[in-house]
Amino acid sequence: MGSQATLGQEIKAAMLAKDADRLSTLRLLKSAVGYAQIEKKTEPLSDADFVAVVQREVKKRRDSIEQFEKGGRPELAEKERKEILILDTFLPKALSAEDLEQLVKATIHELGATGKKDMGPVIKAVQAKAAGRADGKTISGLVGKLLP
Repeated sequence: MGSQATLGQEIKAAMLAKDADRLSTLRLLKSAVGYAQIEKKTEPLSDADFVAVVQREVKKRRDSIEQFEKGGRPELAEKERKEILILDTFLPKALSAEDLEQLVKATIHELGATGKKDMGPVIKAVQAKAAGRADGKTISGLVGKLLP
């Protein structure tokens, strides 16, 4: 079953359970997926595109948490954290730190990267291989650490 079909079933389940918080988060995700479909001009999004939409929504929530904490609104930050937990169910299992490090090392060796000037292509290649199982910030930091 595709990710979008799963999303539809999760929305139905949240409606039946009368779980308003979960339902609103899932509807926001469905809306974001709809906008992505319009943008890409494809009816069902590929799983990779779907994961990218979910990651973008999670990133928005993380940015909001940071802003709410700076603004002294812990209750809103907590609401965003709960939404992230719901959205995380649609993301593939994250790579462990060791697996990600091995992937970065292999990519550096594969591309023959020699210094910081090669960071961009290495990061892009690692992100393609990780396919949504690691966030860009983590990948960038690890590549920066591992390149001489």
